[in-house]
Order: sequence, then C-alpha cells, then structure tokens
Amino acid sequence: MKRIAGLLAMIAWTGLAQADEVQVAVAANFTAPMQKIAAQFEQDTGHKALLAFGATGKFYAQIQNGAPFEVLLAADDATPAKLEQAGQAVRGTRFTYAIGKLVLWSAKDGYVDPNGAVLKTGHFAHLAIGNPKTAPYGAAAVETLEKLNLFEHLQSKLVQGENISQAQQFVSTGNAELGFVALSQVWHDGKLSSGSAWIVPSNLYSPIRQDAVILKKGEANPAARALTTYLRSDKAKAIIRSFGYEL
Repeated sequence: MKRIAGLLAMIAWTGLAQADEVQVAVAANFTAPMQKIAAQFEQDTGHKALLAFGATGKFYAQIQNGAPFEVLLAADDATPAKLEQAGQAVRGTRFTYAIGKLVLWSAKDGYVDPNGAVLKTGHFAHLAIGNPKTAPYGAAAVETLEKLNLFEHLQSKLVQGENISQAQQFVSTGNAELGFVALSQVWHDGKLSSGSAWIVPSNLYSPIRQDAVILKKGEANPAARALTTYLRSDKAKAIIRSFGYEL
C-alpha cells in the first residue's frame, strides 16, 4: 500500500514539475476574456499564465527596454509585426486571436441611441477615449470621429485614458457621460452588460486585428507555446466570441 501511495505521489510531483509559468502582456481590452482563458488554460494544462494588462504601445516600449514578457497579446497587428521585424519576437508564431469592435457606451440607460446620434448633439461635457498614440481602440475612436466630421467639433470634450480600461472607468464612474470603448468591456453572452450603446459600424475605422506572438524571452518556454496553441482551441474561441469579438 505504501509503495502505491509513493508511486502516486511521484506521478503527481512529476506532473507539477512539468508545469511552467509564462509571463503574458495582454491588451487592456482583452482583460475579462483572458482572465477566463488563463483559468481554463491552467486547469487543462497545468501551466500558469501570469497576466499583465495595459496599453499595447506601452508594452511595446517596455519590451524594447527588456521587460520579461514572453508572450504578447496586442490590440493591433502592427506591434507584433514590428517586434518580429526587430528580432524581438519568434518568427512564425504570430497570429490573429481576435478581431475587436468599437462601441460608443454610456453607463446610463437610454443615454446613447442605437445610431450614435448623441455625438452630433454635443449635449455632454466629456467624451472618453483611450490614448490614440498607445491604444489602438483610441486610434479607432479618433478615426471614427474624423470619418463623421466631428473630431474638430468634439476635440475639446475628449478625455484620454492611458488605455481603454481607463477610458471605460471614466464612463462607468460618471466622470465622462459617454466614451468609445471596446465592445468586449461592456458585452457578454450576446448582450450589453449595462447602460446604453451604439456599436460603431466597421466601415468607420480600420479593422482592429489583434495579434498574439511569442517573444524572444519565451522562445524556450513550453508554457508560451502551449498558451498560444490554447488560444486557438475551441474552448478559448468560445470564450472570445462570448465577449463580442469576431474570429
């Protein structure tokens, strides 16, 4: 009996020894889905994903300066491509894990109409967006306002968050009446989680293709490979879709 117990303990220890951790930089808009995916990933593989959330542009600067990230889940496709070209990402590992959608959102019910006409009235003091220099969703918001010929008219009302999560916080706390955020932040299982919104037509901004890539620091880490493979699994895809992303 003792021999069996010892054998089982050895098998369990071996399984734990084979589990690895991976440092992951995650675009702020992908916070909620990635938290769910990481929990499922650990349950299914034993590997643990250590997540940091923020603006893609800031992560790019940090990686350039030697940050210990091993995988990047960006809010665009340009940043991973630049890292690949600079030799800071592993060639052949880049892929699109989600296509994001921009939404005009207010925490107040009925405040944003289904066609976004509230933008033309200008009857609000603050319009929140992510920093367009570092947050792709912020750049998409500016592009949308320019296409609608409203940017100059509303520029004085813009309040910028460091990333899209901070822009969403401005709106949810009432510091801004409305703002452009990622649909994934206010949408789950096919419905709006709170407030009112206008899903911005995709022809008003460039496609938000969100790419993942293994960084050079993660090249030899089995957990990095396992995570990027898991992101393409049916389980991960179901979670991603539930937050309003396209694939």
